[in-house]
Amino acid sequence: MIDRNQLQYALKHLFTGKAFIIYGPRQAGKTTFSEKLLDVVGKKALRLNGDDADIRELFTKPNATLLERIIGNNEVILIDEAQRINDVGLVIKIMVDQFKDVQVIATGSSSFELAGNINEPLTGRRYEMQLLPLSYGELVGHTDFLTEQRLLEQRLIYGSYPEIIIDPDNAEKHLKLIANSYLYKDLLILEEIKKPVLLEKIVKAIALQIGSEVNITELGRLVQADNKTIEKYIDLLEKAFVLFTVPAFSGNVRNEIRKGRKIYFYDNGIVNAVTSNFNKLANRRDVGALWENYMISERRKFLNEQGIDAKTYFWRTTQQQEIDYIEETGNELNAVEFKWNPEAKKRFPTTFLSSYPQAKIQTISPENRDSFLTK
Repeated sequence: MIDRNQLQYALKHLFTGKAFIIYGPRQAGKTTFSEKLLDVVGKKALRLNGDDADIRELFTKPNATLLERIIGNNEVILIDEAQRINDVGLVIKIMVDQFKDVQVIATGSSSFELAGNINEPLTGRRYEMQLLPLSYGELVGHTDFLTEQRLLEQRLIYGSYPEIIIDPDNAEKHLKLIANSYLYKDLLILEEIKKPVLLEKIVKAIALQIGSEVNITELGRLVQADNKTIEKYIDLLEKAFVLFTVPAFSGNVRNEIRKGRKIYFYDNGIVNAVTSNFNKLANRRDVGALWENYMISERRKFLNEQGIDAKTYFWRTTQQQEIDYIEETGNELNAVEFKWNPEAKKRFPTTFLSSYPQAKIQTISPENRDSFLTK
């Protein structure tokens, strides 16, 4: 069992008269996390799974009388893969309103469908959290600092899904299974996704240009789809926790790019699975891109675990001056360059430094990543 850093956050928000919703990608450990919660709480619990057809049928026409029979004398109701249940928000609303001593915990691997079903019914009736693949901080806690330093190449290639960490000898097999069978499962269930082959092409095309600004028109030409379709699929992939978008930062510099974006994956292993490239770093040309994706996704996990509300960007000018990562927290502005080679030049554009003199700057390499991912 690998301890998750958000356990105390979750425990703090149970039995407060509200439902507790856990979002995150499939195979990221939501069920295991929920079971740990139940173990710690130590109360009688009923476990339901939205992937089961009979459970979905049971909740077709929810009402207080039916739910009372289902709940029985249980004190906790866990609904796994809740996004599969129609009108699950209404189901949870009735439970929260009518059975105030019962704690409802719901997990969902697709924020778009679950959020769409719960937003209005559960206004003011829920707490929520994201559970992503294992973070650097969690892995250091499970092993130790030195071990994680030694396993850096493993993390860059195979990522940090729990199954990969637990069974590293079969990492490639597990990742292919996740990428082919689980990653798009919720997306393909939706009627909106009528071209799964196109979806896979878009994911692969994005994976092959990590670290570069994504041009929707060029992406459309590459996969032979119109811009509207590309935008829709990217939005759904974001909501299914496959990837996330980082927009361009613009303030007061005349030649800044204002509407650009970069796209990253939540897990490096998925990047390599969809491109079918598990080669060692010494035999690859995309090490810099893998390092950038790893660090930005890990920083995202860290901010999520710590509950830090930060806005994240990249920065570029029309003259191709660039900074990998900008983080804005309150009045603080941090500019970060990611260098796989610690000996690489560490130069920030003069245009940026003169325009944003208040910004803190740092270069992150494998030697000092710990300071960026744990503080």
